[in-house]
Amino acid sequence: MAYASRFLCHSRKLCAGQKLFQMVPAVPVRYFSNEAPPRPVLKGDEMLKNIFYEVKNKFETAIGVLRKEKITIDPDDPAAVAHYAKVMKIVREKADLFSESQRINYTIQTRTQGIPDARTYLLTLQEIRIKRGLTDDLGVEAMMFEALEKVEKEIKKPLMRNDKKGMALLHAEFDKINKKLGIRKEDLPKYEEQLELKIAKAQLEELKKETLEAMKTQKRSEEFKNDEIVDPKQLDIRNFL
Repeated sequence: MAYASRFLCHSRKLCAGQKLFQMVPAVPVRYFSNEAPPRPVLKGDEMLKNIFYEVKNKFETAIGVLRKEKITIDPDDPAAVAHYAKVMKIVREKADLFSESQRINYTIQTRTQGIPDARTYLLTLQEIRIKRGLTDDLGVEAMMFEALEKVEKEIKKPLMRNDKKGMALLHAEFDKINKKLGIRKEDLPKYEEQLELKIAKAQLEELKKETLEAMKTQKRSEEFKNDEIVDPKQLDIRNFL
């Protein structure tokens, strides 16, 4: 552990804070935070100052949580993954940040606003999914496009989103898909929790990878050449925040 302490204190390649605070946005936080009241129009300097302080306060709030909670960098341990997800949830709640599901929902709302037809809407959803790195293991997208094809064939024209009758037909087809897959609206919180666990595991895997790479790089230097590389799960990030 002596090597780990020296390594983390000297290395410029590993900053635990940077990796753990991916949720603290580098753009105006109000776009990611929960619904905020309308704000008056501000002049450039004043707006930038307010944005800076808002981001700063949220970042410090996140730091405060992570200084109290021990995170084990072990993506192969379900308990460590679950605890990491729990800590990140506390960070989001205290710093008023979106969960990944909420971010995706926000992205969908902003990207699809003004799209007139159902096909472009579905194609945009597909694009968002791919860019977010989400997989469609159940083949839901293909089923949704098949449902759209069926409805458009029935109404004999492209389906527009303001066509209430046509959209009702499409939603009915989507309900059939959900029923076939066993997806229920009341189970959405469970699906969101599963998504957050997958994200937590992926973040821990990335943190472990970068930690090992940084230690291997540092070991090439004269100062660390005789030290052994430690297992990342032995590190306590709180000591270096």
